[in-house]
Amino acid sequence: MPPSPPKNRAAPIPDSARRRKSSTPSPGQDAKPYPSVIIFDVDGVLVDTRGSFQLTTLQTVKFFTKKRVTLRELHAWKNRPGFNDDWKLSTAWVNDLGANFSYDEIKRKFQEIYWGENSQGNVRKEKWLLRKSTLARLAKRTELTLFTGRNWHELNYTLDRNDLRGSFKTIITVEEVANPKPAPDGLIKILNGRKPSEALYVGDNIDDALAAQTAEVPFLAILPKNGEERRQRSTRLRELGAVAILNDISQLEPWLRKLRPV
Repeated sequence: MPPSPPKNRAAPIPDSARRRKSSTPSPGQDAKPYPSVIIFDVDGVLVDTRGSFQLTTLQTVKFFTKKRVTLRELHAWKNRPGFNDDWKLSTAWVNDLGANFSYDEIKRKFQEIYWGENSQGNVRKEKWLLRKSTLARLAKRTELTLFTGRNWHELNYTLDRNDLRGSFKTIITVEEVANPKPAPDGLIKILNGRKPSEALYVGDNIDDALAAQTAEVPFLAILPKNGEERRQRSTRLRELGAVAILNDISQLEPWLRKLRPV
């Protein structure tokens, strides 16, 4: 009768189990890293502008045309390339409805409604959307930057009002580029020689996606789940290469964690 095996001897591991074990990556193995830089658009991404820029556009067009205009029509205009600038959009819309006013006249009225007296106009209705604690966590993992169609005056107001001036390493406004969106100038300046594939641009409109496509930077879209933006824009943004469409910016961090579990 053969002797019993020693009690402390491990049972042999079947070949199938060995194969399963070897094919499972260890923690961190093959995990995709965070982007080296996240580039944020501002309006519609970090700031809710429905009560500020969007409302001001509607009120401006109505003032000059005396016609009722709707949010659905506004987003139909925003779905066209080249209308990231609300002053330009308002001018084109006013004249398309049969009125005849100059860009400067419409811009002046737009600014009057947006800022109001002592900055108490529609600008007070905008809302910052991404928590400071989330920004702080993201900043520990990647460089945070802004590329916006806003000018410095508009952006300074928002950053100072929400105490966010130190949250972003690089800020590119419309004054910083020779060509505004949909040109990729701002993205290229922020990349500063880095590989486009190492970055991520987070935006919400056609011009954002076109700029990212030209610069070959991965594009992540933010569109409210039940908003007019998603109804009109989601299909086109996917066609332009959006890697995903999130309902709001608060979903960014969980989405990144899926790319690289922590």
